Amino acid sequence: MVSLNQQSGGGFNSKQTYLFGEFSIKMKLIPGNSAGTVSCFYLSSGDDDYRDEIDMEFMGNSSGQPVVLNTNVWANGDGKKEHQFDLWFDPAADYHTYTIIWNPENIIFKVDDNVIRCFKRYADLAYPNSKPMSVHATLWDGSYWATEKGAIPVDWSQGPYTVSYQSYYADACVSGGSCSAGSDSWMNQQPDSAQRGTIAWAEKNYMRYDYCQDGWRFPQGFPGECIRN
Repeated sequence: MVSLNQQSGGGFNSKQTYLFGEFSIKMKLIPGNSAGTVSCFYLSSGDDDYRDEIDMEFMGNSSGQPVVLNTNVWANGDGKKEHQFDLWFDPAADYHTYTIIWNPENIIFKVDDNVIRCFKRYADLAYPNSKPMSVHATLWDGSYWATEKGAIPVDWSQGPYTVSYQSYYADACVSGGSCSAGSDSWMNQQPDSAQRGTIAWAEKNYMRYDYCQDGWRFPQGFPGECIRN
């Protein structure tokens, strides 16, 4: 369990660093009014300006509104690759499984058994494929950004806020070491036809933001992968 109050947030991270793997965790998010909070499950190579990072960020809501899942990929300090989805269930009512599959070909994001996004690698574009990353889970105050673009801050009178975690799983290649015995299951994994169908379903019914549709943000032209996907 990780808590957030007005003084500080919280989190934990893996002792190992990894270069490719399958990572999942079960989370039960903040019930009721969680506006302004950000609950995260992510991989990161560090805090420097040239970091690699793969994010699943759950942006809190006012009571009765959907929780937004923000997925993002950073390569050599270049991010701005967000796909955001309204969750189609109450993520505070029970535990749900959130998964990141990271291999040399693509990054796959899953909610329970549903693949909702695939970020593909292109040889001439930046992709996180050389910097070992550790696994993190955090809960922090994102009042300036998280809910309705920062319009609704954290209501500290309803805190402390808590997120519960269980069943962390990593089947991965340890940096400087060997890959796990099960690495064949994810090292070359790409979405099959059924999984491409769930991506289309999520995009059609629950996507609220796609960076490849945000012309205001990219007035000089969209990132290269947008044209090819």
